[in-house]
Amino acid sequence: MSASLFFYGTLCHVPLLELVLGRGRDEIDIIQGELDDHFVSWVRDEPFPMIASQTGAVAHGILVQGLDQDDIARLRFYEGGFDYDLADVTVRTKTGELSAQVFFPEPGLWTAGDPWDLSVWIETWGDASQSAAREVMEHFGKKSAQDMAQLLPFLRARGWAKQLAKVGAPTSLRRDTPSSAVSLSRRDDGYAGFFRLDTFDVSYPRFDGTQSDTLERAAFVAYDAALVLPYDPARDLVMLIEQMRYGPLLRGDPAPWVLEPIAGLVDAGEAPIEAARREAVEEAGLTLSDIRPMLKVYPSPGYSTEFFHCFLGLCDLDPSLEGVHGLASENEDIRTHVVSFERAMALVESGEINLGPLAMMLLWLGRKREEFRGL
Repeated sequence: MSASLFFYGTLCHVPLLELVLGRGRDEIDIIQGELDDHFVSWVRDEPFPMIASQTGAVAHGILVQGLDQDDIARLRFYEGGFDYDLADVTVRTKTGELSAQVFFPEPGLWTAGDPWDLSVWIETWGDASQSAAREVMEHFGKKSAQDMAQLLPFLRARGWAKQLAKVGAPTSLRRDTPSSAVSLSRRDDGYAGFFRLDTFDVSYPRFDGTQSDTLERAAFVAYDAALVLPYDPARDLVMLIEQMRYGPLLRGDPAPWVLEPIAGLVDAGEAPIEAARREAVEEAGLTLSDIRPMLKVYPSPGYSTEFFHCFLGLCDLDPSLEGVHGLASENEDIRTHVVSFERAMALVESGEINLGPLAMMLLWLGRKREEFRGL
């Protein structure tokens, strides 16, 4: 027996609906519809909408007909991560009133924000949400909707990284052949969760004009991160943070506590500079008003998509600011150090600073330092 569902929010965006249902637009029976006495708004501080009863209001959307049990299971899996469930309604269409079901949020779970605008969502969140949905639906039949709800913010962040990647770097020296010239075919023997390992076959144009052989490769699909180095130009002081890191620990390093810049993942929808401001508060108790761009770099492009947006935070520093910080909710245990620039460079030369991004940012500051000290 088939069912009809009315969609009022993100699933009105047909490319997203195709991903969730697992088939193309020509195989989906869609008509326009309206739901009387209901109002659609953004969920406050979230990138998706909610619907609620409101006398006299009209919710505009689409009615999708002919959905089978597998379709409903796929939709429940996707929407279940948002704590939405189905309820019966009557939808107005050009051909008359039709019975349907709608995904309503759990009562009291969300707070309504501004009126919903699908075009704004598509422009801001469309690509990242489609990327996240693609990952979500890879787990259909393998994980629960609740499991995916825990992962969803990170899946969105990976999608957001792809959106940020569209702003490329100059090609004045390096080759400007586009990525579309690379033949890439993904395999299904990787791993997807908080971390993601993609396996694929790849062939690309060589510098001699020939095409490479098809190669079996793998890459770690990570996130964009914002890094910030606090600097006091008047006192010539920098702030470093220290925390235990699993990479050195698993490598067998006898001292796995690492000196670093302040850093954190860029959340979906977040500008990297705002992520830098947020992380400065969370990891060091610093409110930074004057942040300057430093570098935008891939730390290890041979096997990872990870990308760093690096910033210099100009501020007043003093040894009294040293302490222990971090979010308890993320089990962070972070110690801050305020040291002279010369001491920091000595730590680079001795090898005690053994984190590439921090060394790179200090060397960048060394090149620009007199400019900032003259402010």
